[in-house]
This record gives sequence, C-alpha cells and structure tokens, in this order.
Amino acid sequence: MAAAPEIGPIIQRARKARHLTLEGLAGVSGVSRSMLSQIERGESNPTFAVLWGLTQALKIDLSELISGEMAQAESRAIDIVTAPLTPEIKSPDGAWRLRILSPPSMSGRVEWYEVEIAPGGRLKSSPHQPGTHEHLTAQSEGLMVHSGGSEQGLKQGETARYRADVEHAIANVGDAPARALLTVVYD
Repeated sequence: MAAAPEIGPIIQRARKARHLTLEGLAGVSGVSRSMLSQIERGESNPTFAVLWGLTQALKIDLSELISGEMAQAESRAIDIVTAPLTPEIKSPDGAWRLRILSPPSMSGRVEWYEVEIAPGGRLKSSPHQPGTHEHLTAQSEGLMVHSGGSEQGLKQGETARYRADVEHAIANVGDAPARALLTVVYD
C-alpha cells in the first residue's frame, strides 16, 4: 500500500507562494488558523470538506494534492496544464466560453483567457475595479467590442485595448464562431 501524501508541506508552500499568512488563508478558506497550523505541521488529518475549502481558496487541484503530484509539479522547471484541467467558464445558454489560461497566482493582477463566442452571442461584463483595462486580440472575424458608450469592430489579428472599469461587452456579429485572446490588466 502506498504511503499517504504529505499534504501539510504542499499546503504550506502553496500558501506562501500566494503571500498568505495563516490568518489570511483562514479568512478565505473558512478553516481555522489553528487547524491550518496543525495540517501544515502534519499533526492533523484534514477532512474532505477542509481539503476542499483549502484547494478552492488556494486555487489548486484537489486530485493533484491528494495524489502527491502537486509536490512533484512544484519542482519541475516547466509546468504543463493539460487541456482537460484548464478551467473554463461557460454561459448558461452556450453563447460563450472562457478558458482560463493565467495561473491562479496572477488573479486580480493580470489574467488571460481564450474566448469563444457563438454567432450572435455576447459576453457582457459589469465594470471591474477602477483603472482596469482589457486587451482583446481577434483570432477570427466577426468580433465587436463595446466599452462605455463606444463600439468598435475587429478584424482577425487586430487588438482592441479598452476600459473595463465601465460596462463593456464582446459580441460576435459574424456567421461563424469567433475566437480571441483576452488579457485583463488590473490597476
């Protein structure tokens, strides 16, 4: 029988990599500071619910943590995220899909996505924090960007840079699925 993975050191490295204190991780995960300390020192075996809260707060994959692959991945010079493990956000009606390409550690600073919008679809966003801008590079025809009261069509290969701290949207006005790369830069 294989030995259980040492989860504590993995959690601790992930916490420190995100510049979180024990109190900070306790606040975002809902796990008490004392329990976190015991887990990191290997003095407590966390329940599934506790592990789930920690992996969600740290934005790490639970299966990798449990299998011990997380520790191996941290020592690799090149980190690969396979297509099935690339997180996605989809609209309920199937009009658009975002594949999250940026690492969780960059969340809230710089994020990048692969965007796919169905013909006639529209990805509408509420204003982000003040000073936020988006950079959308069209990989196909048919995209229209709306920011504040302005709108602009894009040709394949063009990049639109626009304010995202106002109401904004990306629409596909073409007859075929449209694709783009989206970078969100927070001020």
